[in-house]
Amino acid sequence: MAKKKKKKLPLAYKPVGFALGWLGGTLAGMAFQKTWKVIRHEDDAPDALDPDRGWGEILLAAAIQGAIFAAVRSAVDRTGAKAIQRSTGAWPVAEKGGRD
Repeated sequence: MAKKKKKKLPLAYKPVGFALGWLGGTLAGMAFQKTWKVIRHEDDAPDALDPDRGWGEILLAAAIQGAIFAAVRSAVDRTGAKAIQRSTGAWPVAEKGGRD
């Protein structure tokens, strides 16, 4: 019986993972906006298609944004997985490996 519960858990975790992903994306976006304002004293980060911005500024913004999003997503994913494990006794993902 315990094996069936463990097999169903990853499917049950999907909506929780989706909600956590949305929350993480929102938090990461807010963190990036604040970080960019501290670094460049501007409200808006450069867009890749902005003709008035240089390569260096665009790539710097993209690198910072990517690092923040990856760190926040990993923290949120890990926190959610640990909470599921504490409440159910099972890890929410059946196999080891990265994201799909």
